Amino acid sequence: MKKILLIDISNSFTKICTAAGGSLSRVKRLPTPSLDAAQLCALYSSHTFDGVVLASVVPEKNREVRGAFPGALEVSASLDLGVGIDYPSPRTIGADRLANAAACAALHGFPGIVVDFGTAVTFDVISYAGDYMGGVIAPGLNAMTGYLHDRTALLPNIKLREPTSAVGRSTRDAMLSGAIHGYRGLVKEILAQIRSEAFPKKRPLIIATGGDAELIAGRVGLFDVVDPLLTLRGLLVIAQRNL
Repeated sequence: MKKILLIDISNSFTKICTAAGGSLSRVKRLPTPSLDAAQLCALYSSHTFDGVVLASVVPEKNREVRGAFPGALEVSASLDLGVGIDYPSPRTIGADRLANAAACAALHGFPGIVVDFGTAVTFDVISYAGDYMGGVIAPGLNAMTGYLHDRTALLPNIKLREPTSAVGRSTRDAMLSGAIHGYRGLVKEILAQIRSEAFPKKRPLIIATGGDAELIAGRVGLFDVVDPLLTLRGLLVIAQRNL
């Protein structure tokens, strides 16, 4: 049974786990800005892997992974993903988005829409034919609330949670209501537009993943699957098809 190291580098945090067979180990979550080869070597120098698979949206961190794991497989549209690519510039598709598409097709089928709630929220669309066809990118929830704090004199930085009321009785509660309820409205409208344009006949499977998936998707009522580890599962699918 092969032992694979899976590394998902996003803008804020890097998620790392090992996989043997179809099972993922407990996920390590490391701040991306401080990630380097020495840290990776310290964590995994005593381990032997049959392969390392990397999805990264922070190019300067790729060389840190290469320094720790020469020969790591970097996800790109040129690999066997288990999905076709129907997109004008395949090389510009984010590696995390490709991993999500691979996981959707392999684990849940198609057509499908994957919504990844991270620093940005991405909507990725897999067609009736099983092809990645593009999607939508919007600001992430923390980016929106952080912008209000950074660009105003009096609005505080807030910790995201479920609001107790739509009508805020304090500045923090008003911001929280606007963030959570407003963001759910954004997600619903984008999904409605995608479904109307790309899937007029058959409803696609809709999957939520990413750090804010459970907070936002849990009460939207449109999601068939909520899986915060979907990107890592996609890396395992890619490993199984390419290593």
